[in-house]
Amino acid sequence: MRIESAEVIVTSPGRNFVTLRITTSDGRSGLGDATLNGRELSVAAYLSEHVVPLLKGRDAARIEDTWQYLYRGAYWRRGPVTMAAIAAVDMALWDIKAKAAGMPLYQLLGGASRTGALAYGHASGRDVPELLDSIRAHIEEGYRAIRVQTGVPGLDSVYGVAASAAGGGERYDYEPARRTALPVEESWDTRAYLRHIPGVFEAVRAEFGPELPLLHDGHHRMTPIQAAKLGKALEPYDLFWLEDATPGEDQAALRLIRQHTTTPLAIGEVFNSAHDYTVLLRERLIDYVRSAVTHTGGVTAMKKLLDMAAHYGVKSGMHGPTDISPVGMAAALHLDLAIHNFGIQEYMRHSPRTLEVFRTSYTFEDGLLHPSDTPGLGVELDDEAAAAHPYEPAYLPVNRLTDGTVHDW
Repeated sequence: MRIESAEVIVTSPGRNFVTLRITTSDGRSGLGDATLNGRELSVAAYLSEHVVPLLKGRDAARIEDTWQYLYRGAYWRRGPVTMAAIAAVDMALWDIKAKAAGMPLYQLLGGASRTGALAYGHASGRDVPELLDSIRAHIEEGYRAIRVQTGVPGLDSVYGVAASAAGGGERYDYEPARRTALPVEESWDTRAYLRHIPGVFEAVRAEFGPELPLLHDGHHRMTPIQAAKLGKALEPYDLFWLEDATPGEDQAALRLIRQHTTTPLAIGEVFNSAHDYTVLLRERLIDYVRSAVTHTGGVTAMKKLLDMAAHYGVKSGMHGPTDISPVGMAAALHLDLAIHNFGIQEYMRHSPRTLEVFRTSYTFEDGLLHPSDTPGLGVELDDEAAAAHPYEPAYLPVNRLTDGTVHDW
């Protein structure tokens, strides 16, 4: 099978997605997700102008060789734009190979290691009563693990809370990037947050008991000593993990956090290479890898990263909100089913409009996700529906401390 053509499709059914479709000389096609939230057109241009011209005529079956060709051949390596573009090519080629074999992708990755992938949902509220209602709603939807995020007294808008004053008060479960001329600016107070959060988890445990797995995302906003303090304060509430407690660029910071708390740690959704994890894995400073297939070079690269993590007893917890398209989600689910060191899968349901564009076959039942036994990734794109939703500029918020200093969002 030779690559006949490659097409970059940008569509915005409620939020922006970038998809690559590769078609081979025998008429098979495969899809790859290249979405980079807030910087979508950068990846679309990288693909259209630099990658697509290199693909025509290549053997579609040579997935590893194509990955290395695109990664090493460009000289300028890594970075979110490059790795998302490579990921899209890689996913599309795996989709084609699995379709040619007449198998779901997970079978080519070694077959199923479990019956389904435990998923966690995003519960949030501006206050504790609203949060408790959100948790109940998620449990009724079938979730058996819950991420807990809540508003902080004195702050108008907080990451992960689906309704906020800064966003106009509307829920933004499907897309935190607001369609405004400039990014929405939110304010932040770490001391107020640290005072508030332990009481939130105390209330959640009192309401739902000790068995429900609970997760929390610090969203890179703490210093190492602040993160250590929070991790220790949350120990009585037995978290499944504390995510992104401090900015991920400084891997050594995790040493300090690890010294002070036994709360499990997850990090990596902003990473884009296995090289970002070498110290964290070797020194066992984390418990879960948070990268996304879409942002880390595709199925080929993510499988290698997770196999490396397995040697250190570290499990997967792949990034999976709605800034990963259904194509990227399907790729993650095939890996979830196949790898031995699976931990948990983040899962936010895509909007109905998104699911009109991307026709999925994966399922969610009794808290577990399954990629389906459809050959390939199991996702098809409706071109007519995609064309009805042209790209619209959108920005993720910018965060400032109460004195006006730009902070991590």
